[in-house]
Amino acid sequence: MATDFTNKQVWITGASSGIGEALAHAFADAGAGLVLSARNADKLAQVAEACLARGAASAKCVAIDLADPVALAVLQQQLAQTVGRVDVLVNNSGISQRSTVEETHLDVYRQLMEVNFFGTVAITKMALPGMVQQGGGQVVTISSVSGKLGTPVRSGYCASKHALHGFFDSLRAETYHQGVKVLLVCPGYINTNISLNALNAVGKPTGKMDTNQAGGLAPAALAQRILKAIAGGREEIYVGGKEIYGIYLKRFFPKMLSRILRKMGMPQ
Repeated sequence: MATDFTNKQVWITGASSGIGEALAHAFADAGAGLVLSARNADKLAQVAEACLARGAASAKCVAIDLADPVALAVLQQQLAQTVGRVDVLVNNSGISQRSTVEETHLDVYRQLMEVNFFGTVAITKMALPGMVQQGGGQVVTISSVSGKLGTPVRSGYCASKHALHGFFDSLRAETYHQGVKVLLVCPGYINTNISLNALNAVGKPTGKMDTNQAGGLAPAALAQRILKAIAGGREEIYVGGKEIYGIYLKRFFPKMLSRILRKMGMPQ
């Protein structure tokens, strides 16, 4: 199954670390040209330099905060100059959460939706017209196992990931005959800093690494699975350890899953 992306332009959000950085490296190894986006311009520049050294055809940095509607509007106006052609869009930017529904401030929920859902939708709507005009493209959205079920102290995160499934399933149906493919990726525990950066009840980073996260799959391994899924024309994939079974329990044995989640308690 070919994973050669020579002559393809790949735009990756959240590319400064974790899954996004691993995907940038994987696409660079496959010969793609890259557009890398995140808030941290300095870190993006480091990732771009590493990608060029690995064989990327090009590596352009476009710093953007998905929670800033003004910045998104400016990017929309300057898209042709700053981003250019997009053959593959990877929506990877996102933040998580660790707080109960009762204690979580409403503004935290708004922030989670602004980044994880509305920001992702905005970037997708920027790239979509060009894909349609050129006769096709690929949209990859990094969801989560939490996009298929709800777990304690992640209510806002789960809600935002559930929303992505509704949106991108609809987009897939609408654009199929225009050659635009949509892949939803549902990782389980991946060894990244997502739990360290997760928001607490008042919107501050927790600074705590989840034990399960620390023992999770390497981002590079997930990146390879994603490239193979694109090459194979997949529409949705689940990648991780035993936590992936929760998706099937939710579908076929929902009461059993509920009992398991209750036993999880309220990890902090």
